[in-house]
Amino acid sequence: MAAAPGPGHPVENFALPGGVLDADGTFVRRQYRLDEQRGRPLVLAFYPGDDTTVCTKQLCAYSSGLETFTGLGAEVWGISPQDVDSHEAFARKHGLRIPLLADTDRMVTRAFGATAPGIGVRRSVFLIAPDGTLHWKHVSLLGVTFQPVETLARELAALTH
Repeated sequence: MAAAPGPGHPVENFALPGGVLDADGTFVRRQYRLDEQRGRPLVLAFYPGDDTTVCTKQLCAYSSGLETFTGLGAEVWGISPQDVDSHEAFARKHGLRIPLLADTDRMVTRAFGATAPGIGVRRSVFLIAPDGTLHWKHVSLLGVTFQPVETLARELAALTH
């Protein structure tokens, strides 16, 4: 991947392994490709680690707010450096209903400019427009807070106007 995308610029395709809890509680594993989402908005939430305090609050909020996102035609993907087994345990423990992707080599995280020496992965959110361009982003310096569902919903709604 090239340099980190800026608003209005195309986001380069990527593929990562991941999984999501289905309605029956089965964790369904598959490859997630960015280009599969063309035609609809996508929220990419980069987070430092499964089952850590702020990450758990963030992903539980996004999972609980899933209807808000889907009502705006968007899907939400969580991305962190843990493997898919860790993501499955995390999703099961907290009933997370969003796909969790494993960026174990941090290539995608680096491509989005969401890494930092010493802290690893910066808590970051990127909104990808249906045409594959970056609409909005927020990259935390410290990552002790996260962007609320309401902020993301407002930015997603701006895509349709």
